[in-house]
Amino acid sequence: MGLLSIFLGLAGCDQQRIKELEEGVATEADVRARFGQPENIWEARDMASLPMPGPAAEPGARTLEYNRQPAGQVNYMITIGPDGRMSALRQVLTPQNFAQVLPGMSMEQVRKMLGKPMKITPYALKRETHYDWRYLSPPSTPRIFTVVFDPDLRVVRTGSVDEESVNPLGGNR
Repeated sequence: MGLLSIFLGLAGCDQQRIKELEEGVATEADVRARFGQPENIWEARDMASLPMPGPAAEPGARTLEYNRQPAGQVNYMITIGPDGRMSALRQVLTPQNFAQVLPGMSMEQVRKMLGKPMKITPYALKRETHYDWRYLSPPSTPRIFTVVFDPDLRVVRTGSVDEESVNPLGGNR
């Protein structure tokens, strides 16, 4: 029960931080003051190879990655435009984004789309590596999205399962 309240508290903090930031007005300093040091910073040229890069690929833009894995169920990508102002704030762990992860994509492309995974599991005998992200399927079902990579770190397949089927309540995690 204590862990649940911590997770809910973190989600509430994020929502308050998001409310304090306005696209086109907030600066990178404002974002960092509310979210802290990003997990990663992606330049526009890094984001240009994504299926739908949007403002993140605008020359001079930078995308700050704020992930909430392994305990949380969201990852944020916050784009700072060439003018130094926030041009987009997206929660990227969504079924719409998962649908854009296609066979043949590189691990780097997937990482730029979804942020840092909750867990990376190599399966030497299968010659596969699984990347897992926790997320909420609308309206509020905890799920795990998995991307399976081949030895060259190219997507082979993807899938989602209810988190309870992997981590039953009361079971060992």
